[in-house]
Amino acid sequence: MSAESPARERHVLCMKWGVKYGPEYVNRLYAMARRRLTGDFTFVCLTDDARGIRPEVQCHPIPHLNLNLKSGERDGAWKKLTTFEADLYGLRGVALFLDLDVVVVGPLDDFFTRPGEFLIIRDYPRFWRAGQRVVGNSSVYRFELGAHADVLRRFRANMAALMRQYRNEQDYLSHFLHAQGKLGYWPDAWCPSFKYHSIPRWPANYWRAPVIPLDARIVVFHGEINPPDAIAGRRNKRLAYMRPAPWVRSAWQDLA
Repeated sequence: MSAESPARERHVLCMKWGVKYGPEYVNRLYAMARRRLTGDFTFVCLTDDARGIRPEVQCHPIPHLNLNLKSGERDGAWKKLTTFEADLYGLRGVALFLDLDVVVVGPLDDFFTRPGEFLIIRDYPRFWRAGQRVVGNSSVYRFELGAHADVLRRFRANMAALMRQYRNEQDYLSHFLHAQGKLGYWPDAWCPSFKYHSIPRWPANYWRAPVIPLDARIVVFHGEINPPDAIAGRRNKRLAYMRPAPWVRSAWQDLA
């Protein structure tokens, strides 16, 4: 993919299932994308419940993925692999996948024009384990729709074994595409972690509010903190303190 093809169809994808995230997450994500992405694009949500989602968003069912989970076993984010269907509801062109709980703070156009077959966040060093340095964080990834159907085809054919071998979908996805020489990463500054890069280190976290990291485009929320927690200055972790982050409130709103 190169910067010489700006007229191709562009899509922003997200996925919502279960009850953890309400429709307001989709609506705000759409609004942030609309404010930060110039020109035309289609916003698509794969979901098991489209109620309350704004009309500008195309909603489609999440493609079937029979995980055969045991009672009480979490499905993780394996469902994200269905974005690699050979034919995802007839969509064609380039897709930028965004997790529902990211906060967009900078321009998005470069996420579509940066060269690379498949681009993802290089996972944050605190998560690296032996053999894991190639693993990406799938909160933000870009790909050609239909171009990586072998990712999903192999998973469906070897589901039980692959779920034992890999911790989650991004672990499997990264190693699969790395082996093909197709895996690339966003510049580190573009997609920082709120938890690791925005919150000041102790003891400064008691008197300094979280910041927007330099050159950030999309701030990624993971672990115990979501955007409403950042706005309130609330951490769901013992012996941790965080001041409110007003810039999250400003960015995370549904005004397109």
